[in-house]
Amino acid sequence: MASLNHDTVREMIRTGTPDRVLRLIGKSHPADLAPLFKDLEPSEARLLFDVLFSSRKAAKTLKELPPDLLAGVLALIEDEKLARVIARADPDDAVAFIASLPEERKAKLLGFMDPEQRAGFNKIISYPEGSVGRLMTTDLLALSPETTAQGSIDIIRERGELETFFYLYVVDDSGKLIGVVPIRNLVVAPPTRPLRDMMILDPIRAEVTMDQEEAARLVSKYDLLALPIVDHDGRLAGLITVDDVIDVIADETTEDMYKMAGVGIKERAFSPLRESAARRVPWLGFNMVWAFAAASVISAFERTISQVPSLAIFMPIIAGQAGNAGIQTATVVVRSMALGEVEQSNLFHLLRKEWGLGLIKGTLFGTVLGVIAWLWKGNAALGVVAGVAMFLNMLVAATGGVLVPTALRRLGLDPATVAGVFDTMLTDFMGFLIFLGLATLLIHFLT
Repeated sequence: MASLNHDTVREMIRTGTPDRVLRLIGKSHPADLAPLFKDLEPSEARLLFDVLFSSRKAAKTLKELPPDLLAGVLALIEDEKLARVIARADPDDAVAFIASLPEERKAKLLGFMDPEQRAGFNKIISYPEGSVGRLMTTDLLALSPETTAQGSIDIIRERGELETFFYLYVVDDSGKLIGVVPIRNLVVAPPTRPLRDMMILDPIRAEVTMDQEEAARLVSKYDLLALPIVDHDGRLAGLITVDDVIDVIADETTEDMYKMAGVGIKERAFSPLRESAARRVPWLGFNMVWAFAAASVISAFERTISQVPSLAIFMPIIAGQAGNAGIQTATVVVRSMALGEVEQSNLFHLLRKEWGLGLIKGTLFGTVLGVIAWLWKGNAALGVVAGVAMFLNMLVAATGGVLVPTALRRLGLDPATVAGVFDTMLTDFMGFLIFLGLATLLIHFLT
């Protein structure tokens, strides 16, 4: 179905016509069905879930819901029916559903599962949050190196549908990963050729505790369709696929963006007012504390400002322009860190490049500001002071934009969280200090 009219479907749900709803959404993709849950009353959401459940689309549709909406929908579903949905879901999606539930309900739902399935879920949930072990699926095929191409194809046919099927994994007697065979290679190989003669040795892999963003970088770097996940002993534990990687990159990018803006990473546009306030107000309070540090610099030069009131006109321009430049640099550096591009070995090269940009921006904007200040106030000395202060503060911004994120990472802190704040604080503080300090030294030429 090319287009789904959400208003029409919601109206059918509200009028209680599930058969018509089922006919209308029957061929729709789960990603198009998930938004239907927005703005529905609990009874209507339950009816929509029942329609999806009857058409075996519930698990794939729930997978597409944002975390806050998912938790609300899961709370409406009775335990036995939710347990059946989880049993039908792909392993990684099932783990995500269980992880969204309150602790007491998790235990109850796990009780509906058979012991083997329950043990598998408990093991995956035990991995650290944000690790690739939490993201992986265990729905894969692992065969011995002696299995022939034809034997592998027969096993694939017997196994039936898998969530993803890009590679065949080859393991030794202890379950350790020793190679992978792309399915296309398997299809064109002679029937009697064993997997050991066609497998890729020592394939790219990730350990279960690896951060999911780092694993996503491996998939992106080596153009993989799937990445095998091994335990600490090298035994094959699962895999993540390219669709998981797309979700990780989107989530991590959103998280970094929220952090740099000082917004809670779980906040949504329609999060409750109290919840949004609790996430934003402390961050703004932190910013306000540092604003007083910049104010203390201005206070130290009150006498200079009282003698040359025109200085107050240009102070926010010098601080603000450099602050924006610093955030530009910090954003690029933080993103490059996330991609693994910034290392200790190339830090000075990066710093030299940003100093070069700082010289260009400082010369350009310093000259423009100096000329404007001179012509506006008819004082060449004021133009020189403003222009030089802008030039020097641009160099401060370039230096801070590189060194602040790298220093935060060395200290074990997340650069995305506070780099922007520290860069702005630095350029405000130094901008006022340089500008007002130069004005104090040259006060006789300004009055």
